[in-house]
Amino acid sequence: MKTDEILDEREGQYGDYWTQATYAQYLKLHVRSGKNYNRMPAPMKESLEMIATKISRLMNGDYEKTDTWADIAGYAQLVVKELENG
Repeated sequence: MKTDEILDEREGQYGDYWTQATYAQYLKLHVRSGKNYNRMPAPMKESLEMIATKISRLMNGDYEKTDTWADIAGYAQLVVKELENG
């Protein structure tokens, strides 16, 4: 598949990239401004930021895309496993 075809497919799933990126950056800005953010280890920060990206995709594109919802659960589950296995 050519790059342009992939980008067209993604736009169909997630909406216009510039709009989705704006939503994602807005959400991440607020996540990063939380009082506990700087205390968290990198994997927790990354999970929160990836969840923000996934939320922005749902808000801008196909909100019935099962994979996106599963990804959100997966990033949260990675943190839960780490906390339980401490």
